[in-house]
Amino acid sequence: MSVSSSEVAKAEPLPEGSWASSAARRRNMQAIRSRDTTPERKIRQLVHAQGARYRVSTRPLPELRRTADMVFRSAKIAVFIDGCYWHGCAEHYVPPKTNPGYWSDKVARNIARDRDTDQKLKTAGWLVLRFWEHEESDACADKILAEVRNRRRIS
Repeated sequence: MSVSSSEVAKAEPLPEGSWASSAARRRNMQAIRSRDTTPERKIRQLVHAQGARYRVSTRPLPELRRTADMVFRSAKIAVFIDGCYWHGCAEHYVPPKTNPGYWSDKVARNIARDRDTDQKLKTAGWLVLRFWEHEESDACADKILAEVRNRRRIS
């Protein structure tokens, strides 16, 4: 006998205080990667192929509990490749139909945290480069490499 995913979702109780609207939604959201996404990997591969070396998913500032996707410590450059949904891309963000209050607030908090991170890094002398996941990987890699070379030449 076959069991549909909706029947499984009904059968699985949600943990107390869960943010998920259903067990199936909870599984889907938990499966989303926070690092090593396809856009990140493509850009990293292109940058690495040009000889640039960097740290992956690390804190640019040890006291700041936020990680950048790529960190060029000697050049003081932090690179973020932002997902369109999670970071509220003006072109591609679509508000959720299920539990919209929670998810829209979550994205708004992410955007506010991103601006705060940018400000704190800039204050500490870092250059922050942000790209959307939908941007062309070659163009992103070229911009990163140009900034790294420029900063290393200056210092």
